[in-house]
Amino acid sequence: MNFIKSFSSLGMAVLGLCLVACSGNKGPEITPTSYETMTVKKTDITVPVKYSARMKGWNDVNITPQVNGQLTKICVTEGQHVKKGQVLFSIDSRQAQLNLADAKANLEAAKANESSAELEYQSNKNLFDKQIVSSYMLNTALNAYNQAKAAVSQAQAAVHRAQVDLGFCTITSPVNGIVGNIPVGAGQQVAPTDLLTVVSGNERMEASFSITETELNEIANSAEQKSSHDYIKNLPDVSFVMKDGTEYEQKGRVITAAGVVDQMTGTVTCKASFPNPDGRLYSGIQGTLVMPFAVKDVMVIPTT
Repeated sequence: MNFIKSFSSLGMAVLGLCLVACSGNKGPEITPTSYETMTVKKTDITVPVKYSARMKGWNDVNITPQVNGQLTKICVTEGQHVKKGQVLFSIDSRQAQLNLADAKANLEAAKANESSAELEYQSNKNLFDKQIVSSYMLNTALNAYNQAKAAVSQAQAAVHRAQVDLGFCTITSPVNGIVGNIPVGAGQQVAPTDLLTVVSGNERMEASFSITETELNEIANSAEQKSSHDYIKNLPDVSFVMKDGTEYEQKGRVITAAGVVDQMTGTVTCKASFPNPDGRLYSGIQGTLVMPFAVKDVMVIPTT
């Protein structure tokens, strides 16, 4: 009897567990949900396209000596703004001055010889007209006179050359700009192969960037102008964003696009010109060039 009661109790417990398990398998209740809809239309938009760019002065000039000598004076400092014609370096000019003095002395001697040869020729010419000397004597005097004139021309060229060499001892800036690194020091021997500094003509800066061959083809196909020059001329103004995210306040213009695709990278190098009145831009800085491209008749879907 106790066994039957125990079996009945066990059966009721199993039945209860089954009911609980069945009730736990019921799925979540579905609640109705509504979504906002919108109509997407085609429109014209301006898309900012970004390119990695590097700034360079429109006329960065390597300053190298034209003569050998000892660098006696450095007249500027790194980062200094200089004007065209301002003295940058001085080279010992004593030997050049001696060479110029020697050349001038040779010129005076050549002029004296020319004067003597001219007198000799005129004398022989008068004697020849009186049939006192032969034509051989006259021609010999004429040749000597011509040689004397040629010697004067050579002496004058030597003087000019010595003056140029003396002028090379004073090195001036060929452009308005800013002085770069100066790797030499006063007292050092320099030669025409030595780089003294770089003067960056930074009144106007050029940002170099590259576009892919695919982008170039798209531009060419979309251009209404007949030539790439006309297309570049009608491109919109571009912006330059520094590495810290600051946008340069002056707008630039695309000025050139290379006519050859680089076989290694498959890109075309372009340049954009930016005014730099305050000297805020420096050669070598990197950033992002932003070019707005107008796209017509496209579907625009808001990000949200």
